[in-house]
Amino acid sequence: MGIDMKNSEGYMDLVPYQALTNIERKDKAVSKPAFRPLVYICAPFNGAVKENVLKATQFAGFAFNCGCIPLTPHLLFPFMDDSNEKERDLAIFMDIILMGKCQEVWVLGDVISRGMSIEIEKARKRRQLVRYFNRNFEEVDAL
Repeated sequence: MGIDMKNSEGYMDLVPYQALTNIERKDKAVSKPAFRPLVYICAPFNGAVKENVLKATQFAGFAFNCGCIPLTPHLLFPFMDDSNEKERDLAIFMDIILMGKCQEVWVLGDVISRGMSIEIEKARKRRQLVRYFNRNFEEVDAL
């Protein structure tokens, strides 16, 4: 639906046109949220699984609060058996596919697991931005 530049008598009347256009723009801005980059959450899973799941969930919340859309793949596949080598390799394969859709890779923790190192290496080969955070979610230099 457009806004007519002419008044009811057919004459150009830009003041109401501009006012209505501004209102329409504001309505669109409210209904359409600002851009949020998709970030891949690279965090430990194996070992202390319950603790690692909680920490990855908190890290995803932190990324969201930073204006990002977090993608935490190891929380997406709870049906996969991490102790089964074939399923673990398949899960990492799927993770890497998902990581390819992300603008950035955020790495959590002081220790890099085998799976995390595979993901980080692939991100670097793809020239994706890799950012590192300590357990308090403070950004640090690469490990």
